[in-house]
Amino acid sequence: MKQITAEQLKDKLGQNGDFYLLDVREEYEHEDFDIGGTLIPLGEVMSKAAEIPTDVPVIVYCHRGIRSQIAIQRLEDKFGFTNLVNLQGGLEKWER
Repeated sequence: MKQITAEQLKDKLGQNGDFYLLDVREEYEHEDFDIGGTLIPLGEVMSKAAEIPTDVPVIVYCHRGIRSQIAIQRLEDKFGFTNLVNLQGGLEKWER
């Protein structure tokens, strides 16, 4: 599974690169702390897979990086995604 660190993502956000941010946390978590991107909670990610782009890197994140890993594994296994990148340590690392 491809990984990106919080520092690397912060650099990427500053460069306005071509990528997609996917937050797989719950709505209340997203409202509390939001770094941008689209919210699709883990429980809905499979039913909304068609909304996730396949032509740019998709950086998937959650609080600690566990749910994002689960989402990536499911999307890769069921739909064959090859462009998914996990935010290592999630937003917990981002805030440090």
